[in-house]
Amino acid sequence: VQLQAFGGGLVQAGGSLTLSCAASGRIFGINDMAWYRQVPGNERELVASITSRGRTNYAGSLKERFTISRDNTKRTVSLQMNSLKPEDTAVYYCNADIAREYYIPATIYWGQGTQVTVSS
Repeated sequence: VQLQAFGGGLVQAGGSLTLSCAASGRIFGINDMAWYRQVPGNERELVASITSRGRTNYAGSLKERFTISRDNTKRTVSLQMNSLKPEDTAVYYCNADIAREYYIPATIYWGQGTQVTVSS
């Protein structure tokens, strides 16, 4: 199982960016999917999560600017980020709780991380 994240880059403050993450490999089912971010020297923190049925959860006030979504058919999770601020600069990681077979307990998998840099 692999998670491949893409869509990061450099954007000016106030701009928008969409991150996407695709799961591939031998997958029976995907439970929660989420985005985290990490700044050097800090712990990785939750940005947003989404259940298999589409229920979402956001950290703090990020819900006002960020939107998480998923496509269960394509096994993807996306993060639409609007009104970006310099403090949103971080490496963004996707993760997913994936069951490879019906008889194997689900395990958390992480993507490789994608850099988002917001210039002032």
